[in-house]
Amino acid sequence: MHDVLIIGGGVIGLSLAWDLARHGRSVQVIDQGEPGREASWAGAGILPAAVRRTDQHPYEQLYGLAGELHSDWARELHAATGIDNGYRRCGGLYLARTPGETAALAAWAAALRDEGIEVQQLSADRLAGLEPKLAVAQQSGRSAAPCFHVPGEAQLRNPRHLQALSLACRAAGVTIASNTAASGAVITAGQVEAIETSAGPLRAGQYCFTAGAWTGQLLSQLGIYVGIVPIRGQMVLFRCAEPPVRHIINEGSRYLVPRDDGRLLAGSTEEEVGFDKRTTDDAIAELTRFARSLIPALAGAEIEQTWAGLRPGSFDGLPYLGRLPGLPNAFIASGHFRSGLSLSPATAVVMSQLIRDEPTEIDLAPFRVGR
Repeated sequence: MHDVLIIGGGVIGLSLAWDLARHGRSVQVIDQGEPGREASWAGAGILPAAVRRTDQHPYEQLYGLAGELHSDWARELHAATGIDNGYRRCGGLYLARTPGETAALAAWAAALRDEGIEVQQLSADRLAGLEPKLAVAQQSGRSAAPCFHVPGEAQLRNPRHLQALSLACRAAGVTIASNTAASGAVITAGQVEAIETSAGPLRAGQYCFTAGAWTGQLLSQLGIYVGIVPIRGQMVLFRCAEPPVRHIINEGSRYLVPRDDGRLLAGSTEEEVGFDKRTTDDAIAELTRFARSLIPALAGAEIEQTWAGLRPGSFDGLPYLGRLPGLPNAFIASGHFRSGLSLSPATAVVMSQLIRDEPTEIDLAPFRVGR
């Protein structure tokens, strides 16, 4: 019997398993499909700039801790597996096209500065020098297009990161079971005794639910209800001979993320359509238009792939982190919406501390079930 059974093998579950294993716990991870192939794999790998201060809300502290950890984890995963997860501090550019967007962007930039994050408003000439292939940098009389530069924004390549995590977990002794769907739980004397699965009952000393968009369904079988819903996000992958831009380009909720090998990701939609992961012609066409409107050079670029993933959205935008009510040996780490990958190392650290009965370095009260 393992010390901890983790139900859900996405980036949150694998990160938690790795941290627990490095602290001497025996861990098993189960996933209803292939680990690391849902929302964790489908995203763009954007890591927002963040700092951690004691006067911040715990959610901002979680971002700050993640920002401190990502570069360390990238080095440690590379040392453990030989895989470069693509962590790069490439910086991000934030654009606005309408007066309303301009006002919102300026307020957002001021808030970032108040948090201690470096933000620079770029002149037209400076933007043209940084990214000459951006359409807004090519316009005559370019002073009308506001742009902010966030040097601390970074990225990593999701599939490589998940591959590295999986290998590192196995090297640390973690058991990972694919195609093992949880279907219920055995509760005895106020404790989870076992998880019923398609492979039979699995027992452990402690249990953590990290099943992303499916977490709510699983917990409802225990009589615990959380506001986690699947939010579909569609993506387009362009293949170019060389990267057309070097920075992450952000406009509202949409973005372009360049990879070193010339690929460029365009995303993303936010759709409440249940557990439907199909792409739609309209959404893919709109994302393609968006990308090509910002980078005209993409007009001749091949669309290599399109896909969709289901993000675990919560009713208030905060993840659920902590112990499940009434079940002292069961925990939850889910509901990160668009921030699962970026928050994964920090989530793993604080949840590992909680499971190991150590003080958590971030107050988890705002993330509790039933808040």
